[in-house]
Formats: sequence, structure tokens, C-alpha cells
Amino acid sequence: MLFEKFNSFVKGQKWFNADSRILLAVSGGIDSSVMMHLFHRSGMACAIAHCNFQLRGDESNDDEIFVCERAASLNLQIFSTRFETSAYAAENHLSIQMAARELRYNWFGKLAVAHHFDYIAVAHNRDDALETFFINLGRGTGINGLTGIPLVSGNIIRPLLFTSRQEIEQYANDHQISFREDSSNASDKYLRNYTRHKIIPVFEEAFPHFKKSLSQSLEKLNDARLLYQFAIDTQVENIVRQEKDFFYIDIPQLLKSPAPKTVLFEILRQYSFSSASVDEIFQLTEAMPGKLFYSSTHKLVKDRQCFIISKPEHEHTAKYYVDEGTTAINHPIHLNFEVFDQDAEFVIEKNSLVALLDYDKLSFPLILRKWQPGDYFIPLGMKEMKKLSNFFIDIKLSIIDKDNTWLLISGDQIAWIVGKRIDNRFKVTESTRKIVKIVG
Repeated sequence: MLFEKFNSFVKGQKWFNADSRILLAVSGGIDSSVMMHLFHRSGMACAIAHCNFQLRGDESNDDEIFVCERAASLNLQIFSTRFETSAYAAENHLSIQMAARELRYNWFGKLAVAHHFDYIAVAHNRDDALETFFINLGRGTGINGLTGIPLVSGNIIRPLLFTSRQEIEQYANDHQISFREDSSNASDKYLRNYTRHKIIPVFEEAFPHFKKSLSQSLEKLNDARLLYQFAIDTQVENIVRQEKDFFYIDIPQLLKSPAPKTVLFEILRQYSFSSASVDEIFQLTEAMPGKLFYSSTHKLVKDRQCFIISKPEHEHTAKYYVDEGTTAINHPIHLNFEVFDQDAEFVIEKNSLVALLDYDKLSFPLILRKWQPGDYFIPLGMKEMKKLSNFFIDIKLSIIDKDNTWLLISGDQIAWIVGKRIDNRFKVTESTRKIVKIVG
């Protein structure tokens, strides 16, 4: 039954012709093993791609061996690779799940280009789409997230999205298809598993046909999404303009929209700005110019009548040097420097925008850079080291403000978290002879 439904569904999508080549992403689990069986049974030209993320020791290696053996038994070409996923996640400040996703899809894309595959098939099913709906609902997504998992994303297709996990299990049982069971699927510490095991069963108990009803609702939401996107595109034509590598959002035009915040969200999410970022940015539509915001890929600056979006020119990793004798800098931020002798009448100014540092304890050139995970300092008035990330939590700094925070570095030590707190090691004391005053 599933095979006939699969053929009918695939033909209805009109993805393939007689010359099409499909790369199947196969983990060894039940979904991808059934997908491999269906494609092979249909006679379509396909090959297998398997990723070993090396996260579960021998279990991961056994999965790799299993998939290679299954591909060989079906006489299918197999591509297999191993990733240092944990190291990649740490280097790029990603969760393990996001790191694995990034690694596999980048690799799939390279295989598709190198070996001329028309499509990359992944084995998400209808239940996965329902779980994604709940996860995105909890995260506060827009309408795009509420439509579940897209059937097509570029050259990524999901040919099992029409069927349920129960039908897949029945097909595997009927055809004696062997597969590997990922032990992590039983753990509710992962959000998807918690949704699958704890949340959806509650709804099924209250509504016996819940999964079918929600699937129908997702179809209606997808139609609504198309109409919504048409309306957004119409609005954006009058709001956004591009000049070379800069994008300008006309604030007066934006505010004429019947739902300006939603329109701004749809514009900015294309540049990797989060929903929380958009909330803060929208509050600045009538604020003074100059405020900076960063996403993982772009920066946004508030100008008088517009928001300007551009690539950040590596500001998150860039270092700016301040030589001895400098009196002012204007890039990447504006700072004034003044050096003077301490005298008996000197009174320490209590202003977070002003840093008063012991000149003789500084090592020039000073370095101005963004904060990085793992940074430590000794807050003024304290004796113990403190992680910057914990300090930011203590002072209730928003995500945006953290991204916009600069550090003034002396040698390899933080002298000043600009606009926030100086390091106790560089404070002015009675024995200080010369003071450097820095005003932000």
C-alpha cells in the first residue's frame, strides 16, 4: 500500500524525469531505510549518502557499517564521511544539533554538484512535520515555521512527508526491512523527543484524530502562508531598496504598513536577525540614529529615516589597535583619551561611560575587540575572576547589547568592558601616578 502511495505522490510532484539522479540521505534509521527501499524498488537512479557524526562511539561506527552493507546489497553507490562534530560545534559556537545539520547539508550540496545529482532526498515524515509545528510554536516563530517542514527547499526534497511514522513502521515490518535504532531517540532530554513522547500523546488522548486534523490544518496554513508571502512581498517593494551591498529600510514607509512589526520581522529574518532582535529594533523606529545591531551574518544601523543593513566586515573577529599617545578614535566606536597626573584634588568620576585607568599598568598598543565566549575579567571592587558571559547575565544585558559590547584589552587582559565596568587590576589607587581617562 505504501509503495503505491509513494509512487503516486512522487509522480504528482513531477520532480523527476527519465534522466534524474537522486542522492538519498540515509542514516540507517527506519525512515531512511524505508526510503532507500522504496526508491530502489521504484527503479529510479539513486545513490546513498551517509554521515558519521562520531557522537555515539561504536554505535555511530556500526551505523556507518550497516548503511554501507545495505547499499552494497542493493548495488547502490555509497558516499560516506565522518565529521568531528563536537569540535566543529565548539569552534563555531553552535549546538551539536545545529552543527550536525550544517555539516551534513554542506556536504550533501557538494556531493550534488560534484556528481550531478538533481535532488537530495531526506526522510522526514508527516509526524516529523507535526513535531516541528509544536517546536516552532514554542519558540515563537512566524507563519513560515507553523507550516511544519517544507516539502521542497531548493534541491532538498522530502518524499515521505505524505506518510506517517506508523505506515513506515508497517511497511518495514511487512517487507522485513532491517534498520538501526538510535539509542538517543529514547531520551526525552532532546526537545523533539520530548514533543513526540510527552506533548503529542496528550493531544491524541483529548482528540482521537488529532494527527490527521493537524495535518489538514497545516495544509490550510501553507495556503495561508502563500497569500501572506504575496502580501509581504508587495509591502517590501515600497519599503526596501538596495544600493550596492547596502539595504535600506524606509522607516516612514514601514510604519504605513497595517502590520509594520510583522513586515520588519519578515525583512530582517532574511539577514539572520532573531525575533528578539526585531522586537528591540522596532522600538527604535522613532529613536535617535546610531544604534548598532548584529546578527550572525549582518549588521544593522539606525539612521535618521531608515535602517541600513550590510555585511559586518568581520567586526566580530576584528581587532583595532590604539597606540600610545592617541587622543581619539572614531572607528569602530568613538572614544576620547586623556592622560594626566594624579593630584590630591582628584576625585574618581562614577560614570560607566568613563573609564579611569592606571596609565602605568597598561601595555600599549591597546586592543579594541568584541567579546568572545571564554573571556574573563576581575570586576571593579572584586578579587576573583568572573566569566564575561556570567557578568552579562548579572547585569541583565540583552542579546543585542551583548553583541554590541566592545572590550579594551591591555596585553592579554581586559582593562575595560566599554560602557560597563573596568577591570579591578587597572583601577586608580593612591599609588597611581598617571591616569588615563577614556570617554565613550
